[in-house]
Parts: sequence; C-alpha cells; structure tokens
Amino acid sequence: MESAPRSIPGTQAIARAASLLRLVTASGPDGASLQDLARSADLSRSTTHRLLSALRAEGLVDRDAENTKWMPGPELFLMGTVAAARYDVTALARDIVRSLAVKTEESAFLSVRRADETVCLLREEGSFPIRSFVLSEGVRFPLGVASAGLAILSFLPDHDVDAYLERHPDLEATWGRPHGERPLRARLAETKERGYAVNPGLIVEGSWGLGAAVFDRSGRPEWALSLTGVGFRFGPDRIADLGRTLLAHAHQLSARIAGARR
Repeated sequence: MESAPRSIPGTQAIARAASLLRLVTASGPDGASLQDLARSADLSRSTTHRLLSALRAEGLVDRDAENTKWMPGPELFLMGTVAAARYDVTALARDIVRSLAVKTEESAFLSVRRADETVCLLREEGSFPIRSFVLSEGVRFPLGVASAGLAILSFLPDHDVDAYLERHPDLEATWGRPHGERPLRARLAETKERGYAVNPGLIVEGSWGLGAAVFDRSGRPEWALSLTGVGFRFGPDRIADLGRTLLAHAHQLSARIAGARR
C-alpha cells in the first residue's frame, strides 16, 4: 500500500488517527484503554488522548463512562453500512461459514485481506465444547501469521510476497522464530502445495488453525475461510479431512462471489 505524500498538510495526523481507529475497532466490544492504545500506536499518552478526543467529537469513537475504555463510535456504523454495499461479502458467506462450523464441529471464520493484514469478519461456533478464542470479529493479524493470512499470502504473486517480507522484517521479533523469513517461506510453499494452511499452535500454544484462500473474479486471494480448535483435535488424519472440507467451502464461496459480482 502506498504511503501518502509527505507534502500534503496534515498527512501525519490523519495517518495516526487512522491507526488509532483500526486499533479501537480491533479491540472488540470491551474496548481498549488509553495506555494500551498509546503503546500499540507508539504514541505518547497526550498525543493519543488528543487524537481520540478529536475522533470522539466526530462520533468515530466513544468512551465508556464507567471504565474509560475507548470503543467504536456510532458514525463508524453509519459509514460501514454504506461501504458494505460495495465491500462486504458477509451476506454471501454467512451460510457457508455456518455450514463449515456444523460439519467440522470447530469454530469457523471468514477473514478479509486489508493491505498487509487480515481482519476477521464472521465467526461461527462449532458444537465441540472446548473452543479456541484466538480469533473473533474485528481482530487483525499480519499476513502470514494466522492461518487465514498464511493462506492468502501463499497465493499472492511471488513479487508481492517478496515486497511484503521486505516491508515487515520485524515479524520474527514480534511473533517468534517460526515467523522468520526462512521458516515462513517454507510454510508458504507447503501451503501452496497442500492447498490450505496449517498453523500448529504458533500464536497460542495448543490452539491450532487451518485456513483456505477465497479468490475474487480475477483470481486474487482477497478473503479466507479458517477453522480453529484445540490441538488434540487436529491429528494428521483429521487435518486431511478438515482440509478437504475447508477447501470445498472456500471454492463454493469463491464461485458465489464471482457470480454475484458479474
């Protein structure tokens, strides 16, 4: 994604405000504290509070009167309903995600690619009583970290993968040794050959994930379906069965998206 020209007045403030908006929406319904937002945005508390107050005045964020945490504001909902007409595929995907959860008994998700991240749009709980809570609506991960982002990154052109890794040399420092360039490239190759991604508890120990890319009409991976569950449910034989079911649902959604946007 290209950065905004530095010569445009106010560019830095807009970029910082946009970053805070993403962090607030990623915090979920419980919201986020000023301290956590300042730390995540790499801003001082005073700058963070000033920007959040300006966003609150426009209705883009709100603050809980009791716990003082920040959360999405009403204007975001109104803007989102307009943008959904063009960008949202949840209406097309909801029954497919639900079917995936029912057939596998695991938690099923739809995520969308947004620049260098994936954002979870839908979650459906499976019937198995022990669940993984790594992912929920609004949660973001860098491409190549969670199974959804790993699946999407695997099917991007090689030059896009190279550019992504050049932009994010800190993946190993942030997410651990398995996310260094060499092991990540190995997992990308395995994912492309297998057809779906496997995350063997690399984000939270004991919580496994599978992901399959969903493609737009031009053949670019812009979404992903994924499954998460506890590790003992993901033995070799069952992973193969889950992978086949996941791929079938991803292919169904890709075809539905292509048909709906003709």
